Amino acid sequence: MSRLKTLAAAITLAAFAAPSLALADALTAPAVKQPTNWVAIGMFVAFVALTLAITKWAADRTRTAAHFYSAGGSVTGLQNGLAIAGDFMSAASFLGISGLVYLSGYDGLIYSVGFLVGWPIVTFLIAEPLRNLGRYTFGDVASFRFEQAPIRVLAACGTLVTVAFYLIAQMVGAGSLIKLLFGLDYWVAVVIVGVLMIVYVTFGGMVATTWVQIIKAALLLAGATFMAFMVLAHFGFSAEALFARAVEVHPKKQAIMAPGSFVTNPISAVSLGIALMFGTAGLPHILMRFFTVADAKEARKSVFYATGFIGYFYILTFIIGFGAIALVSTNPEYLTNPAKGLAAIKGGSNMAAIHLASAVGGNVFLGFISAVAFATILAVVSGLTLSGASAISHDLYATVLKGGRANEKDEIWVSKVATVVLGIIAILLGIVFEKQNVAFMVGLAFAIAASCNFPVLLTSLLWRGMTTRGAVIGGFLGLITGLVGVILSPSVWELVLGHPKGSAPFPYSNPALFSMTLAFIGIYVFSKLDTSARAAKDKAGFDAQFVRAETGIGASGAAVH
Repeated sequence: MSRLKTLAAAITLAAFAAPSLALADALTAPAVKQPTNWVAIGMFVAFVALTLAITKWAADRTRTAAHFYSAGGSVTGLQNGLAIAGDFMSAASFLGISGLVYLSGYDGLIYSVGFLVGWPIVTFLIAEPLRNLGRYTFGDVASFRFEQAPIRVLAACGTLVTVAFYLIAQMVGAGSLIKLLFGLDYWVAVVIVGVLMIVYVTFGGMVATTWVQIIKAALLLAGATFMAFMVLAHFGFSAEALFARAVEVHPKKQAIMAPGSFVTNPISAVSLGIALMFGTAGLPHILMRFFTVADAKEARKSVFYATGFIGYFYILTFIIGFGAIALVSTNPEYLTNPAKGLAAIKGGSNMAAIHLASAVGGNVFLGFISAVAFATILAVVSGLTLSGASAISHDLYATVLKGGRANEKDEIWVSKVATVVLGIIAILLGIVFEKQNVAFMVGLAFAIAASCNFPVLLTSLLWRGMTTRGAVIGGFLGLITGLVGVILSPSVWELVLGHPKGSAPFPYSNPALFSMTLAFIGIYVFSKLDTSARAAKDKAGFDAQFVRAETGIGASGAAVH
């Protein structure tokens, strides 16, 4: 499989809950290693220097577990909203969604809409109770009234599986992207990302990670805004003229303005939508951000701002995608074979936004967008690594192994060691999986988040009758069936493992409809069947949990400066 197919799968599907066979078939353009882009490298070096300075500043202020895990609750709602947007708007959202619009037109918005509608769920069901009940990880919330050890193990497993597959895909995407754009060797790019990620998290903790994400979000929003502005300016600020030109030059003509051509199977569409919506509300690196603010009010503000930034950004990707159809697919400079038109774009469809940057802003803006795409990956992997390290140090070490009696110094030390280990593993796996299609790993990340993390978190907050036994069995049912469902899906069984087309035991690309349903059923049934003394205690603790979740009385208090 070509290196570019790996890039296409890794970056596009890092945002997508499940790959589709049609999309995978479309992203098979030959890899084209571009000349070294010195402008992009210069901007990247400037970004790295700035973020390393921030890390040094943050390291001087990171002395306690509260600072390391949650920035001491000192982040404002606006800052956290930008940081959440920076964590969520991955390179996949920028390059992948605009690439999908470039290929499919209107239908490319299915992922933008899916991700965005997940945020009201976070706003109204998750954000405030999460901040009131937890300290550092979503495991704090899930285990609030239950037996600590089994729930913490489940939460850590769900977190680490989600983080691992998401992280590997980001590393492979980073290596392939930088090889393509900057002219660096693949392994060099992977090592650079891994080392910087380790430095940000190990020395700066959540403070450094937050500011890296804020800066990256601001750069990405500014770059995408300028690109969309220039596209509209080219058509006299008439969206109608832009769409008319896109319809004129696209092979599908009017079909690109109508929905329904990308995901045609109703069950696949429903399952994909479930993964996109509920997976968002179960991503550990997103949930962890709500502990960085002072109180529930600031948590709600965070989601409000984040939703606005993310929604605005997805509108821009729509304009960028159609702009690429109109301006890139008609320019032989960006095509490997002009006779083949739109499908022959250099580097594959995920490079549509990169080529559009060159078309509307020249080499300097191309360098800026290239550097921002790399900075985007750095910000995302930093957030992922911190959430994984927190699950190991806070959930497993401090709570399970030490029974809640670990001192802060040891806990932070374990978290830093876990960060280094996770970083080294991510680098090694990123190199090992260079030539593999890792799309299924990202499908797993969202499937696990929707099938394990979200059901346990939501049910623990809303249902008095939930017990420790029900949570553990139901959660692991979702975790295991999510894993098995993706492995047996056409996206892995046929595209990755090489079995004949049509032979996949599980016919749908995303198992979330089935695995998440099974998780909820497992939680309900085994909670109902649980008549143990522990079950009575679990149910009795619901009132205290409900009061604290709704009022914040007894929650970890004001910001620690």
